[in-house]
Amino acid sequence: MPNWLTRLAGGRRDAPVERKSSGGGTVFSLTQLGEANWTRRGFSSLVNEGFAKNPVVYRCVRMVAEAANSVPLVVEENGRRVSDHPVLQLLRRPNPRQSGSELLEAVYSYLQTAGNAYLEAAIVEGEVKGLFALRPDRMKVVAGRDGWASAYAYTVGSKTRQLSQEPAPIPKVLHMALFHPLDDHYGMAPLEAAQQSLDIHNASALWNKALLDNAARPSGALVYSMGAGNLTPDQFDRLKDELEEQFAGAANAGRPMVLEGGLDWKTIALSPRDMDFIEARHGAARDIALAFGVPPMLLGLPGDNTYSNMVEANRALWRQTVMPLVRRVADDLSYWLAPAFGGVSVVADFDGVEALAEDRAALWERVGGAGFLSDEEKRGMLGV
Repeated sequence: MPNWLTRLAGGRRDAPVERKSSGGGTVFSLTQLGEANWTRRGFSSLVNEGFAKNPVVYRCVRMVAEAANSVPLVVEENGRRVSDHPVLQLLRRPNPRQSGSELLEAVYSYLQTAGNAYLEAAIVEGEVKGLFALRPDRMKVVAGRDGWASAYAYTVGSKTRQLSQEPAPIPKVLHMALFHPLDDHYGMAPLEAAQQSLDIHNASALWNKALLDNAARPSGALVYSMGAGNLTPDQFDRLKDELEEQFAGAANAGRPMVLEGGLDWKTIALSPRDMDFIEARHGAARDIALAFGVPPMLLGLPGDNTYSNMVEANRALWRQTVMPLVRRVADDLSYWLAPAFGGVSVVADFDGVEALAEDRAALWERVGGAGFLSDEEKRGMLGV
């Protein structure tokens, strides 16, 4: 268990402790702080520290995924929308355990947290009968001779399945990935870009909790002022053990300290103002929201006046984040499923989105006032 000295040193057991003599007293001081500890760049680590423990990350992922999932996907055949088609039935009920909304929500959420999302096609007698979302951390690209993915290996426990990318009638796996400039196969998630801000935000929460556990009092130093000598090693170790056992933790909060002759307690006061602590926490939260493309105003974060009102901020979320995400997922589904269903297209239908109603009305007004267009041309521009 780390003692009170190592906790002051950022949790590092090897942080050196120095005993200095000055005048008639001896002061125990720390010569350096430990290096910053960053969360490992792995899917499990980032999800555990981010989505599972950080409210800003959780809300950003949920907000983007739920907004994107509210956009209906429609099917077009030969440029005309159809109301009854096998692809529509597949998207509405992709498998016995999930609805279409659950499946797409998983896709959008995996793209935000892992940068990758995988769908497996259940193919029976040459026909696509179901779709299943696969966990990104269990998937591995099997590269072919040309360097591109020839198959995917999906591992659960000790069992690994090989999923071929040979079209029969379509590849078994649809791999959707956000752009990564340094990786040929895997995408980069907003959560990964927000890693440092995430760690700062989580560390500030741990700091607050630690202060509460210790009666909201900062740590300090013991000053030994009996002559000019130092404590013996045994005396020094005994003091550390007593402080750890009798005065640390919530159960000992407010407990009076009885010091022997020559010992004095000096508080090391680092106020939130000195550390700019509160603003650093808010700044980290805004950076997290920025990485996910969510206006901080929608999260209730102070200090953000980019948009004049919530309506404008919500419109920015849809224009800059949700619509591009939904369009690329719809395009990927079209490219993947088209060979098995006669070349149909999966298209996102934004007409019914309430947040975009004002934009849609302005478009109708502009097209309606264009007298040089025929009625047929106007309908084509509006997609009706």
